[in-house]
Amino acid sequence: MVFALVGLVVLALLGAVHRYVWRRFVGDTTAPGSRLRRAGTVAAFVLPLLSVGAMTSGRVGAPFWLQQVLAWPGFLWLACLLYLTLALLVGEVVRPVLLRVLARRDAARTGAGSGTPSGTPTETSGTPTEVPDETRPRTEELVTSGSAGVSAPSEAVARTASDASGPVAEPETEPAATTPAPALAPLPSRRLFVSRVVGGAAAAAGLATVGYGTYGVLRGPSVKRITVPLAKLPRAAHGFRIAVVSDIHIGPILGRAHTRRIVDTINATSPDLVAVVGDLVDGSVADLGSAAEPLAALRARHGSYFVTGNHEYFSGAEQWIDHVRELGLVPLENARVEVEGFDLAGVNDIAGETEGQGPDFGRALGDRDRGRAAVLMAHQPVVIHDAVEHGVDLQLSGHTHGGQLWPGNYLAELANPTVAGLERYGDTQLFVSRGAGAWGPPVRVGAPSDITVVELASRQA
Repeated sequence: MVFALVGLVVLALLGAVHRYVWRRFVGDTTAPGSRLRRAGTVAAFVLPLLSVGAMTSGRVGAPFWLQQVLAWPGFLWLACLLYLTLALLVGEVVRPVLLRVLARRDAARTGAGSGTPSGTPTETSGTPTEVPDETRPRTEELVTSGSAGVSAPSEAVARTASDASGPVAEPETEPAATTPAPALAPLPSRRLFVSRVVGGAAAAAGLATVGYGTYGVLRGPSVKRITVPLAKLPRAAHGFRIAVVSDIHIGPILGRAHTRRIVDTINATSPDLVAVVGDLVDGSVADLGSAAEPLAALRARHGSYFVTGNHEYFSGAEQWIDHVRELGLVPLENARVEVEGFDLAGVNDIAGETEGQGPDFGRALGDRDRGRAAVLMAHQPVVIHDAVEHGVDLQLSGHTHGGQLWPGNYLAELANPTVAGLERYGDTQLFVSRGAGAWGPPVRVGAPSDITVVELASRQA
């Protein structure tokens, strides 16, 4: 019942936002019945349907080719909708200012006419100001149908002259027929002009933002480096380097080439150990197994390790655990291994609780020697308090994407103790990666993707 109500609220909100965007980009800037109006209206219905299809096709088991067809336009439109809406909201502030400026300019030009008294018709911007003239006959009064020509006005003039001075001679020449001047195309109203200017600027800003954010994802993650001192780390392990990568999100959009870029970037750092901290995939092994195969090329002196994220449990976690093991990664399912100078532990994601495979800190950390430093791989930062309770020195997490799409970072802060970077909780330090991929729209704004090389430092060195 709760999920149904939330779904209805989300659908109502999306409908209201699409209505607002249509009004500002289409309704306020195009003529009724025009081709542009019809095209914009069709897009306002088709694009949200593609977005719904992109979000639901994988969950309902649609063929993978259909998921790929829907994913690009459907997810990209969600990003465009966000930034077009934000740009339009900024435009709501600019709109009345522009209208006021233009109104004052027109009033100043009208008042600064060529010495004419107030109320006299003037010209602005080369366009005659239309002023009603009851003494001037209208065009339809001057030109009549058939062969009447100008007989009515001529007869009126003749009668007037005859009454004044008696008989008059016939005019020597016939007056020429009046030919109406060609009509000029009407200029857009001030409100229409402002709507088009604001709409055009908003479209340019919103689409440019999405374009740049898409380029950042497709280009691949950058490398960050941080040093983390651990009090219990022995001198022999000083300078140990862990390449932390999370949220790769192999799926209908980001495929094998994306995986290859990440593997090449990690290998170029020559790490001692690779930690893949969940959300590797968005789909089944059958659909994405080949896209994950480049992971077999990861190279690290002490191996590569993997823990599940919440998206693995949407994609068949058991099958993916088996597959990454075949590719040479070591899954840590509530388990621990001893590495050079410290313990490396990993716990399942909390999403696994629905399948009876949730995190078990007692199993992973309960019987260890607390005199040794402990590094924990856990996908979601929210388990940091369990890590503190079990004496973990450093927790490596992902999940947040750093917010991925600004201002999403403010929402992420509401649900996570740390959104990105390194923070301390008691005697435990928490590092959260922004991730190497993207979920949903292949777009990042204000939260660039990264792979982080965490260098452990001994205080005894």
